[in-house]
Amino acid sequence: MSENQQPQFALQRVYVKDASIEVPNAPIVFTKEWKPEIKLDLNTGARRVDDSHFEVFVKVTATAKLADDETAFLVEVMQCGLFLADNIPEEQLKPMMGAMCPNILFPYLRESVDGLVLKGGFPALMLAPINFDALFAQRMQQEAEQAAAETAPEATH
Repeated sequence: MSENQQPQFALQRVYVKDASIEVPNAPIVFTKEWKPEIKLDLNTGARRVDDSHFEVFVKVTATAKLADDETAFLVEVMQCGLFLADNIPEEQLKPMMGAMCPNILFPYLRESVDGLVLKGGFPALMLAPINFDALFAQRMQQEAEQAAAETAPEATH
């Protein structure tokens, strides 16, 4: 980074890259008692698009199962953002892309999931807030432990 170039960070665009809803047991599912068990799978990632742009995604799969293990719905959304990150030191990029950007994208993801669930004929599903900073720290800890285990001398039996 040269002395006269200031770091720049900006959200350029927010977009849904992929979205789907499945209601495999409609219409019979609408006649049953609505006390679903909701399972959420969450994933985040980032990739460099060019020298100063990154695509960051937050992907969630929400599955609602009824008491008889019947699937009420399955919603999947990949919410993305195009971020400008120019003249930012490498050591700062990883936490930005792994925690800060997903925090920015999450409200959009939450609204997209809720909209699909409502359009599927179900009550609103407002996802609880997610602490991406804690998830990122946990991931970094796991990577550090894995790297340490790989470089540690093997124990003899």
